Amino acid sequence: MKEATKTIARDVGRILQALAGLMFASALVSLAWGEYYAVPAMVAAGLLPFALGRTLANAFREAADPGKLHGMIIAALGWFSVAVFGSLPFLFIAWTAELALAPAVLGAPARTGTLAAFTSPLNALFESMSGFTGTGLTMVDDEAVLPRTLQWWRTFSEWVGGVGVIVLTTAILARPGSGSLTLYESEARSDRIHPSIVSTVQTIWWIFILFTFVAILLLWLAGMPIWDAINHAMTGLSTGGFSVTDESIATYDSAVIDFTLVPVMLAGSIAFPVHYLILRGDLRNLYRDLQTRWVFIYMSAGSLLLWALVYTSGTYDSPFEAFRYGLFQFVSAATCTGFQTAVDATNVALGRWPAQAQLTVTFAMVIGAAAGSTVGGIKLIRALTLMRGIQHRISDVFYPKTAVRRLKINGRRLSEEEAAREIEEAAIIAVLWFVFLVVGVFVLLAALPAGEYSLENVFFEVASAQGNVGLSAGITGPETLPTAGKVMFLFNMWIGRLEIIPVLVTLRSLFRRGGVYR
Repeated sequence: MKEATKTIARDVGRILQALAGLMFASALVSLAWGEYYAVPAMVAAGLLPFALGRTLANAFREAADPGKLHGMIIAALGWFSVAVFGSLPFLFIAWTAELALAPAVLGAPARTGTLAAFTSPLNALFESMSGFTGTGLTMVDDEAVLPRTLQWWRTFSEWVGGVGVIVLTTAILARPGSGSLTLYESEARSDRIHPSIVSTVQTIWWIFILFTFVAILLLWLAGMPIWDAINHAMTGLSTGGFSVTDESIATYDSAVIDFTLVPVMLAGSIAFPVHYLILRGDLRNLYRDLQTRWVFIYMSAGSLLLWALVYTSGTYDSPFEAFRYGLFQFVSAATCTGFQTAVDATNVALGRWPAQAQLTVTFAMVIGAAAGSTVGGIKLIRALTLMRGIQHRISDVFYPKTAVRRLKINGRRLSEEEAAREIEEAAIIAVLWFVFLVVGVFVLLAALPAGEYSLENVFFEVASAQGNVGLSAGITGPETLPTAGKVMFLFNMWIGRLEIIPVLVTLRSLFRRGGVYR
């Protein structure tokens, strides 16, 4: 076996061991809520990745540290493996109910159509991929009837996925050296809080845990029941968007809860190094850091535009209602959270908003927020780099050829070579993002019943999946989304979370090894 394969197998094995630990810990929730029938399912679900992960990690313990190529493949395969094995709790608990597998002493799970949807491995995989990638699109038609164990597992997967499974593994293993840095960067992160990667990821987790407790307290004080507050704080801060209620945040129909969740989602959209500096008292980073400054500018401008569009189109009767729903849905989309307050049960569903408003929300999902945070999308820094790059190139015409010019981005003055490299990287990601967006739209248009959904609905749904947002125009569901659409969305969510390149590198390596690609 090649040395590279050993390195990849060992590190994917370690990621699977970390996943198994999450499953074993979640069995405590089953015990706490008296869902004893779910304990064997959670333990069995954890034993499989634990056994495989331990075997791989032990067998290749002495393998070399990963290089850049290996890091990308480990990230892509690690995330896909986590999604595959993370689907087991859904499958096992659904089969426990369907086949009445639990002994009488453990109690019987409620047999519902919602739970029965997870007897399909594809639906279970979809839910798991959506959870770990922080997307929030779901195969559940009524979250409230799910066992608490599965409500928790959905929430927990988003909470962990928001920071990153590799970041979690690195924090647990505390393995020093260049290998940890390579894996950290392969998960679409670059900024460090401390010189040491291990210290950096541990600080990130401390900040994340602190903010989670603060968010739970705020939501509980705003009137949300404590179980709901725990789950929504975790999925709001991780900008995942899974809910424990059937109508997402619209269930509460409370302006106070809506406005409380806005800063929670915004906190998840700001890079962790900036949070760290602010917590240390350096508040200047709120406006000095380019991305953080633009998070507030972009959110304010987008929310006002959406407010104007939904109010002037007559979607809502009062300016306050238009502001409430416009602000919440723009922030939810731009932070890639995916909480919904605009649903049919309480007001006007997103799928019935004017086309201009839907496209504004779609634009927000495509751009996302700050790199180094929990959000998806292209990221603000790349959008800003492209804008500055275009401005720089156009203004070149007005300067003599001998002039030495430098592009300034986020306080850094880049040489011509550095500027070209950064603009090229941003352009490649943006182009690939739109290519796969269009591919997804074509697949969905071919798979969906003709005339049932408008083009803006389809664009909206695909952008939501690829941006790891989770807002839905009503297309995603166990019955409404055809198999081809589910498979396409699995791919969209996977590449969206890893910013495309690691997945393409992995597929190229696999196809090349299999003789498919030369």
